[in-house]
Formats: sequence, C-alpha cells, structure tokens
Amino acid sequence: QVQLVESGGGSVQAGGSLRLSCAASGTTYRCNCMGWFRQAPGKEREGVAIIRKSSGNTYYADSVKGRFTISQDNARNTVYLQMNSLKPEDTGRYYCAADWIAGRSCQVGTYEPNYWGQGTQVTVSA
Repeated sequence: QVQLVESGGGSVQAGGSLRLSCAASGTTYRCNCMGWFRQAPGKEREGVAIIRKSSGNTYYADSVKGRFTISQDNARNTVYLQMNSLKPEDTGRYYCAADWIAGRSCQVGTYEPNYWGQGTQVTVSA
C-alpha cells in the first residue's frame, strides 16, 4: 500500500510562489509515476505536473509550463511542486497522486493514478 500526504498549500497574491510537498510512505518502490492534480469548484480535476520516478521525466499541463516545476528527492519518497508566478486561475485544491502500473502513460491528460492524497488548498488572489 502507498500513502500520500500533501503539505505546503496556502494563500498568496498573484505573482507569488508556493512549494507543495507530497510525502509518500509504504511500498513506494512500486510507484511508476507521481504527480499533482488540481480541482476548482465546478470544474473537472485536471492533471498539472507528473514525474516518472525511475527516469525523472516530467510532464506538464500547458497552462503551467514555464511556471511550475515538479521534482523528487534522492530517495524518491517525496515529490515537490514549485509554483512560481501564480495566477488566480491556479486556485484550487491540489492532490498528490501515484500509480503502481509499470509503463503506464504519465502524460498529462492521460495519466490515471491509483492512489490519491487528501489534497491541500491553494488560493491565489488578484
């Protein structure tokens, strides 16, 4: 089993920065990819940034490219999302996610994780 716990959310002004963390525990060696999704009220949950744990390859939603950076620690137990130049449209609840399926697509828009964290709120004011 894999447990995911997010932290680092908060409220910032437009143009500010936040760094989200996702701490993974349990059988983390079975994880294929990990990443971040977000959801705003009335909108579908969308993929934001994904990282393939073995290779370090990253995948980003077009809306965050150049502003957000996903990374992992050396032990690959923690995944981070550095969010810069935040916009009000980035507001939402951010969820960490992971999967166990080796070779599963990790591209934003097609990635289907098996495990989810509880989420952390990000609010960006104009």
